[in-house]
Amino acid sequence: METNVLDHTARLQVRNVGGIDETAVEFAPGITVLTGRNATNRTSLLRSVMAVMGSDDVSLKADADEGSVELDVGEETYVRTFTRTNGGVATGGEPFLEETELAGLFAFLLESNDARRAVARSADLRELIMRPVDTGSINAEIRQLEREKSRIDEKLDDLSDLKGELPDLERERNRLEDDIETKRDALAAKEEQIETLDADIDETREEKQELESRLDDLRERRSALERVRSDIDLQQESIESLTAERRELEAERDELPAAPMGEHEEIERELARLRDQQATLEREVSDLQDVIQFNEEQLAESTGSVATLLDDENGGESVTDALVDDAVVCWTCGSEVNRERIASTLEQLRTVRREKLETIRTLETELSELKDDQRTYQRQQQRRESIDRKLDDITSEIEEREAQLESLRDERDRLSGEIETLEAEIETLEADDFGDVLDLHKAANQLEFELGRLESEYDDVTERIGTIEERLSAEDRLIAQRDELEAELQDLRTRIDQIEANAVEQFNEHVDSVLDILGYANLERIWIERVEREVKEGRRTVEKTLFELHVVRSTDTGATFEDTIDHLSESEREVTGLVFALAGYLVHEVYETVPFMLLDSLEAIDSERIASLVEYMADYPEFLVVALLPEDAQALDDAYARVTEI
Repeated sequence: METNVLDHTARLQVRNVGGIDETAVEFAPGITVLTGRNATNRTSLLRSVMAVMGSDDVSLKADADEGSVELDVGEETYVRTFTRTNGGVATGGEPFLEETELAGLFAFLLESNDARRAVARSADLRELIMRPVDTGSINAEIRQLEREKSRIDEKLDDLSDLKGELPDLERERNRLEDDIETKRDALAAKEEQIETLDADIDETREEKQELESRLDDLRERRSALERVRSDIDLQQESIESLTAERRELEAERDELPAAPMGEHEEIERELARLRDQQATLEREVSDLQDVIQFNEEQLAESTGSVATLLDDENGGESVTDALVDDAVVCWTCGSEVNRERIASTLEQLRTVRREKLETIRTLETELSELKDDQRTYQRQQQRRESIDRKLDDITSEIEEREAQLESLRDERDRLSGEIETLEAEIETLEADDFGDVLDLHKAANQLEFELGRLESEYDDVTERIGTIEERLSAEDRLIAQRDELEAELQDLRTRIDQIEANAVEQFNEHVDSVLDILGYANLERIWIERVEREVKEGRRTVEKTLFELHVVRSTDTGATFEDTIDHLSESEREVTGLVFALAGYLVHEVYETVPFMLLDSLEAIDSERIASLVEYMADYPEFLVVALLPEDAQALDDAYARVTEI
């Protein structure tokens, strides 16, 4: 594993954060143990590290209006400032991380960490692992690449059709070459015969010139008539093609829903309602988090001004002494309250927060579905408008071509009349003495006309072949582009699957190792299985991947059976949750960007196992900072750095 090694001692300076007035602590790479009794600001120091990393899960000291955390590593300095305002606490400075979601989930493993608590709460393990992955963006990119690939496939299909035309076009060009050669030979023979007869015929130059002039005119008229007929055919084909396209577009338009504005407005109103509901819930969750965090810190480290005033009223008894008993002085009402009741209330608050977060995720799903519906309506409306514009253009083009067709037909009739007149004039010029030569001239004239038509067809076929060959030259490039897109699509389609598979593999591998090291009696195996289940998501039932956690126990006789998470001891659940968080840490390569891993509230695990677990996890982060009670810290190697006063 390649880590983002800082290779420097990190120096942390904290002022007015949590329960800390002012302190400075140095962390050497490796394990640092924060050891001390409750109310010694260990949690506040861990949250200070989180704060300078970029987390907002931190509070300003109750009796202070401003505070700061500064981290010096080598030549770099990172600062986070906090200033109390009328509406709360404003943050400033330049933290170590720009984005802290990964760190918050998988590196900052305090007691309330979602990944760490996921096992005990039977949370959606797959959702937690995949939370940092922008699956929506990946799916959008997949759809975009699929559209690009579809366009390239259409172009390649067109090229395949064009390639199929080439053999017929080549044969047609060869046939035209043969026909042209034949016509040229025939024309040459006729011209030779004409020259021979001209030598024997005694005719005036004027009569001959007049006859040749008429024959030239006749040839020109026939050529013009052929061109007009060809243009007529082209116009008729274009009109037929446009008419067919118009029918297809009209059929497509008829299939599109009308998408009335009222329906659009209803979606907009529903979107606005859901957004307002989401914003309200997010504010409530934020307020709950503030309350939970404040009470957690006060429960562990009651050093705020309210506690001090209460102590003064109680004869100066120290906060530490007050926390030795199960009862504590409530910092809101001043009465003595059992610690378990406060912890129970905090757990209820956490449950409410989780429920609201789940509601927010449901709202996000509904918002996404409504936005998809809205985009669908918009695309349909845009397509309808595009079809209407296209139909208008086609109608105009058909009318224009029909007008051109009518003009061409008039031109055809005029030329046909002129040809008939010329043929009649030529007939009157024919005499018995000129009969043979006139027949030869007429035959030569016809051959020249046919030769011109063949040469024109030959040019058209050659041009078509050249166009196809030019377009086919792009085939290799398009195939290469399609292969690249296919590779990208394959990578995107498997990326989510790979992350899920890697997370399961990492968890199963590490939980096996940890259980083997910690030696829990009768606990044979804990493992995750990826399964596909139909679940309700908003208004739809969808196929969804889930991570199912299995527990295998053994009896005194050696028989094994599958148990449930509920039957795990608190220590076993804590260890399983920490290993799950470690799996996410490794899968998302958090060590590449986050140098710190933080551990707190390990009291449910016995000292020897804490020592083994800490040593196991220390292989991955550069700085592993763990807060322990003195009796738990004694089990760790004395060589590890220790901080006893904050």
